This record gives sequence, structure tokens and C-alpha cells, in this order.
Amino acid sequence: MMRQAIILLVLILQILCVCAQDSINYKGITIWHGDLLFVGAQSKNLSGAINRVTQRTSSAAFDHIGLIEIAHGLPHILHASSKKGSVKEPLDSLLKNNHDDDRLFAIYRIDSIYQNAIPEAIARARQMLGKPYNWSYTLNDSSYYCSDFVERAFRHIALFQLEPMTFKNPKTGDFDEFWKIFYANQGLEVPEGELGCNPNGMAASRHIHYVGSFHTRAE
Repeated sequence: MMRQAIILLVLILQILCVCAQDSINYKGITIWHGDLLFVGAQSKNLSGAINRVTQRTSSAAFDHIGLIEIAHGLPHILHASSKKGSVKEPLDSLLKNNHDDDRLFAIYRIDSIYQNAIPEAIARARQMLGKPYNWSYTLNDSSYYCSDFVERAFRHIALFQLEPMTFKNPKTGDFDEFWKIFYANQGLEVPEGELGCNPNGMAASRHIHYVGSFHTRAE
């Protein structure tokens, strides 16, 4: 019994040491290696369309998610960007590109019992870099969208669950007009009910928790 307690204590101390080494103060928040970055949704265009059909609570309205990697003392984000595809870029760069929109950025942290899965998740995310953005939002292995990218990174521990997607506006019960036009322009049927994931659904996961947030125009 004593031996098991000592082993557990050593493991906890190792995790704490790793976290202490792989953390940085950014915009007044202590960010850890492996944290998740959620980007606040806007009311119009693709951002608004994503949020309209996926928002679950009034306190969380997100249209993008990425995985934070701290490298050489600086925070980077590994993510599937609609503008750049699957990339790793400095967090400063992401904020600069969204500065004019005054976007909200929220940090969420994976619960402590899953922290040891982060190195593998980062490695899996790096393997996905270079792939194009998935504009169909139907799962495939040649392109990714943002929440798909992060779900795959943590799929080895099933941190997030795929769910049937909906493109219906909950206020009307009909397909959101944006999505009808969006898929018609691609010559595709709206993939209602197909498995997928989204930032709002992932933010509601019981396996992660909110740490803090900031705005691009906070300065």
C-alpha cells in the first residue's frame, strides 16, 4: 500500500514539474502546454452560421478551436485554419490577424487525469500539419476543419465524442439559409446527421475546464 502511494506521489510530482516547465504567462493568464484555445464567434458570415446551429449556452459562443504548444518559451497554436489549412503558428500571429474584429479568446484546460496524453496529442497534431482545410465538414483523412483537427489529436484517449451534426437553425427548425447556399455552391447536399464535432460542443465537454479569457483589443 505504501509503495503504491509513493509511486502515485512521484507521478503527480512529475506531472507538476512538466506543467511548470511548459507554461507561460500570456495576457495575464498562465497558459499550459496542451491547453485549448477557443475563439469567440461573430454574428455574421461563416462564424455566425457555425454558432447559430451549434451554440449550447449563452455563456459560450465559439467558432474556432486550436491546440496550444509552447515552444522555445513562446505559445503557438496548432490548428486547422480556414485561411491557411492545418498549420502551426505563433499565438501572437493569430491575435494580430483578428485584432480589427476584437475577438474573444478563451483558454480551456484538459483535466489533470488526462494531462499525460498531451505529448501524444501534440505529436498527432504535428502529423496533420500541411493538410488543406475541409470545407465540406464531412470527415475524411485528407483535409480537416478546426474541431475535427483537435478531436483527432486526442482520439487515442477518446477525449471528445463525435456527434450527429445539424445545420438547422433552432429558432426556425429549418436548415439555416447560410448553410443551404453554402452547400449548394459546392454541389453537395447538406450533411445533416453525419458524424462530426464543433467548438461549442467541445467547450461543453466534461473533460475540460475554463481557465480564463482575453480580447484582442484589451490593450
